[in-house]
Amino acid sequence: MKHSTIEKNGSILLVLSLLVVTIGGIVEIAPLFYLENTIEKVKGMRPYSPLELMGQNIYKREGCNLCHSQMIRPFKDEVERYGHYSLAAESMYDHPFVWGSKRTGPDLARVGGRYSDEWQREHLIAPRNLVPESVMPGYPFLMQPLKVHDIKAHLIANKTLGVPYTKEQIDNAAVDLVSQANPDSDGAEDVEARYPKALVRDFDGKPETLTEMDALIAYLQVLGTLVDFSTYDAKANLR
Repeated sequence: MKHSTIEKNGSILLVLSLLVVTIGGIVEIAPLFYLENTIEKVKGMRPYSPLELMGQNIYKREGCNLCHSQMIRPFKDEVERYGHYSLAAESMYDHPFVWGSKRTGPDLARVGGRYSDEWQREHLIAPRNLVPESVMPGYPFLMQPLKVHDIKAHLIANKTLGVPYTKEQIDNAAVDLVSQANPDSDGAEDVEARYPKALVRDFDGKPETLTEMDALIAYLQVLGTLVDFSTYDAKANLR
């Protein structure tokens, strides 16, 4: 039989295998470049503010996504527990994405606004003070000053990856970084104008110092709060 000839000839089998894999890859990947609904168009999504972006960097650095997912699946039990299932658009500005694949702790896709800043701070410093059964390690060292080498360059790098930061946002990155954690600063209102729904306040309880805790809590508090689900039509995005 013809297939026995192919199976007995290593070179022919290799060439045909590569051909099949190539065709399959093209069929699966090529449509993603022209389908309009690869990523849903939803109202509310915006790039992270400088402080939120630094918070996500700390989130990645500490490996938070190893124990917490940020991807609510469209199953009844998950939606009832965590909220609306995750949309691709909610991760469109993550480089790399932080979906996670394990739930030692709860999913954090909709954690923004569920707890106060004080609760988040205490939970990060001493988790078992609030959740006795928690196995999460404490992160008291996050109260150290936030060290940023060049936040402007960080935004520029993200812009090259497709994040739509404006020239105004890039030029004011350093000021916005500090102002978001200081509601009494001159630049506080500008942060709110440049980043809709951005929370401008002292997150860590130490208004005199900008800390890593400020950044991480600012990031956690914005998760799941940007998309306006009242305007989101799932059926329209499937057409």
